[in-house]
Amino acid sequence: MTDKRAGVGWESDFPTFRDAKPLEVREQLRAFVTDASPEQERAWYDSIPPLQREVGKILGLDHTAADYSAILEYELPLEARRPDVVLLLGASVMVIELKGREVPRQADLDQASAYARDLKCYHRECHERPVIPVLVPTRARGYLGEQDGVHVAGPDAIDGLIRRFASTEPPPPVERARFLDATAYAPLPTLVEAARELFDRGDLRDIRRAKAATDPAVQTIAAIAHEAARTRTRHLVLVAGVPGAGKTLVGLRTVHARYLDDLAVPRPGGKPTVPAVFLSGNGPLVEVLQYQLRSAGGGGKTFVRGVKDYVKQYSRSRSATPPEHVLVFDEAQRAYDAEQMRHKHKSATARSEPEEFIGFADRIPEWAVVVGLIGTGQEIHVGEEGGVGQWLDAIRASDRAAEWVVHAPPHLAARLADHAVAVDVQPTLNLDVELRFHLARHLHDFVARLLADERNASLPELARSLQLQGYHLRMTRSLDVAKEYLRERYAPDPDARYGIVASSRDKALESFGVRNDFRSTSLVRMGPWYADPEDAYQSRSCRLLRDCVTEFGAQGLELDAALVAWGTDFIRDGGRWSNARARGYQRGTAVRNPQQLRLNAYRVLLTRGRDVSVLFVPPLAELDETWAHFGDAGIKVLD
Repeated sequence: MTDKRAGVGWESDFPTFRDAKPLEVREQLRAFVTDASPEQERAWYDSIPPLQREVGKILGLDHTAADYSAILEYELPLEARRPDVVLLLGASVMVIELKGREVPRQADLDQASAYARDLKCYHRECHERPVIPVLVPTRARGYLGEQDGVHVAGPDAIDGLIRRFASTEPPPPVERARFLDATAYAPLPTLVEAARELFDRGDLRDIRRAKAATDPAVQTIAAIAHEAARTRTRHLVLVAGVPGAGKTLVGLRTVHARYLDDLAVPRPGGKPTVPAVFLSGNGPLVEVLQYQLRSAGGGGKTFVRGVKDYVKQYSRSRSATPPEHVLVFDEAQRAYDAEQMRHKHKSATARSEPEEFIGFADRIPEWAVVVGLIGTGQEIHVGEEGGVGQWLDAIRASDRAAEWVVHAPPHLAARLADHAVAVDVQPTLNLDVELRFHLARHLHDFVARLLADERNASLPELARSLQLQGYHLRMTRSLDVAKEYLRERYAPDPDARYGIVASSRDKALESFGVRNDFRSTSLVRMGPWYADPEDAYQSRSCRLLRDCVTEFGAQGLELDAALVAWGTDFIRDGGRWSNARARGYQRGTAVRNPQQLRLNAYRVLLTRGRDVSVLFVPPLAELDETWAHFGDAGIKVLD
């Protein structure tokens, strides 16, 4: 344990808290929370004496309670959120959220649930312990029961909950000093936060789940790069994984690796100072990453570049050689085929993106590694339906085909067996743990079944499982109700990101206040939308719930909560999904499967929120069956 302690307004054992004058406690809290609002101060005034009385009752009944601890306004390290009260009850931890109401709201319940989930997931002292979320409407009386996994009780019933959940069972009691150690809590960062830290510090902060889950793939790529430099060979590394499993983090960690500086080969113009680059055809992702990294200079473009510009630069001349040795291609399964490249670049001789990149790598002196990050079920653009096999076809067509070695996880290697290229099977290149959704491991399974034509009887049970894991699925037919829920839910957390996402092919949402038309969405600046606070000068922050991004602006990026506006372009009709009302696919090339592209678009929209997905289903008759389908699936209605 270090001597660095987390920020906290008050911390003591139970006897000290019971005997303290309420004014003394409030003064300490006021000194810690220097920007406390009048409402916050009233909440302290109203809640501290009842809490002290409840603690006193426990001390009168249980002599071991003298070792329990009371912590008020505990600031989660590296975050701005503060649970109102944390009680360390022997081997148990109780998180209490106080609200000045008589009846709790859904946002209050979900807020309390999220505090308990995050302590359980990311606090070293809470991993193996019961963490009990409690919501206390301060105007209520008695125990009101359990709602969505949260215990709801008036102030007078807190002693009963403490007696019920205090535990002397193993593991040993929580020590207050260990709990308040600032290094004990390591939250999972958003992709953007991680990218900023990678750039500023050259490494990813020690985030247990993210680092542990991506370390094996990063280490495998490092070993392949060293082998490539030693043997002067070329390697294609395919990293596969479900959305939210950390593929982009693997790519970002790879291009920032310091060892590449030592492996780079000097060129006529000198040794490359940036031996790796992260390339993505996802324009919004590139824009957001560059926006967040802009303070380091160069407009944030040193390690992050758009695929289109890169192809344009190095395809003009077959002698133009990229300065990098490692090219990381994000969403490699979505690489454009030759037909779409000819259309995009207005060239009758344009090659597919995989052919272009294998060609670029062939020109790099001595050795090269191309890392393809492979997602599943995310092809949403025309021209992206060719699949990962294009990369092996490109190697077969290379003049240096004999120098290439392909590495892939087992399931991809099996799929690529008919491409006549030997594949080195590496299980560590498969990322199968969803990091984006905390411990909600079944979200993608739920979404897949929700979007299937057949009615699935297991959906309500999956929805309940997600609720217990701390992931909240909500729905409403009022956009205002959805907005109010999110603003209340994240009012204590100014760093939280929440915003409206909607399909680009819908024709009805505009009339309900969702600006998903082409003109409106094309004016959204992705960097400020995802990153800026709502009170910034001329803010266009997602938190304002004014501007909307579509599947093209959301893919590869994430929010804490997504307000998913459901359009009429993908509706339930006669027990099956239909895209009959979708805007047409006139892009200069044939669409192989428009129904699948719509399904993939909604798969993307439904998996953008790390904490919450709120579905706004407009009150249109043609969406009634869709609304009923969501209700049957176990998605909870917001009042």
